[in-house]
Amino acid sequence: MSGGRMKLVQEIRLLRRGRDWRGRAPAPRSAQPWSEGPRSRPFPTEWARTPLAAAARTVAFDGVLRTVTWNQTRPEIHGLDLIEGIRGPVVFVANHASHLDTPLILGSLPARLRRRVAVAAAADYFFDARWRAIATALTFNAFPIERRGVERSLDLASELLEDGWSLLIYPEGTRSPDGWARRFRMGAALLCREHGVPAVPLVLRGTYQAMPRGGFWPKRGRPVVSVRYGRPMVCEPDESTGAFNGRLEDEVGRLWVEHDEGWWASLHSPDRRRVPRGPDAPEWRRRWEATRPAPPPSRHHRIWRRR
Repeated sequence: MSGGRMKLVQEIRLLRRGRDWRGRAPAPRSAQPWSEGPRSRPFPTEWARTPLAAAARTVAFDGVLRTVTWNQTRPEIHGLDLIEGIRGPVVFVANHASHLDTPLILGSLPARLRRRVAVAAAADYFFDARWRAIATALTFNAFPIERRGVERSLDLASELLEDGWSLLIYPEGTRSPDGWARRFRMGAALLCREHGVPAVPLVLRGTYQAMPRGGFWPKRGRPVVSVRYGRPMVCEPDESTGAFNGRLEDEVGRLWVEHDEGWWASLHSPDRRRVPRGPDAPEWRRRWEATRPAPPPSRHHRIWRRR
């Protein structure tokens, strides 16, 4: 009798919690009313922008990470003359194919700009573990950004722009799995339009070949990588977010062509008005095309200064 009573008590408890005798819910989840789940608290990063953290970052990035990156690869930096006049906050917009991208961009910028740049990093990747969140925020002055839900994810980015910080954003939302660019999400364009700040388009080439997705150290032989800056772009007063985002994509596509064929050709190439997305082929072929050896440095020589 005692065993039967215990079983009866357990079944009553299950029924009180909305379960049947088998422990299952009486209605499937799809039939249950929707309710908003609790909002996750973003990892705090204000401390990473204090003078003490900035001094530690100078040692960690300038003294270690930048040195290692420049020793393990052969960076080529183009277009710094186009951003010499930057005095206020801007949004740097780049394609994304490797964990080398952020060290190369920050390391290529003049110190006066680099020390006022905050990097948007995926909250579900770089801020999922406390130790990784601390290291990312300290080394790169990174802040978490949600890859889903634009409204909440851009709140902190807006605050940083208002405080005079420039931002580095990868509009594709994630690293390319095959080295080719993806369509831009509109978060960066929206920030530029709402806050009236310029966007600086730039292209990274060779980083997928040097350290593709899944890699944690550059390949041997100091592969050639490049960072190519474009002229700052401003959203026009009557321009929509989508139109400005399209212009950013077009300029990144033009810079991509400029890397391969030169400045003059990039102005007349039929591919200049779209971000190169690779051949319409199986994944192995796309990866193979994206890992072609980088052209020799002599091909990057620019005869005329861009106006």
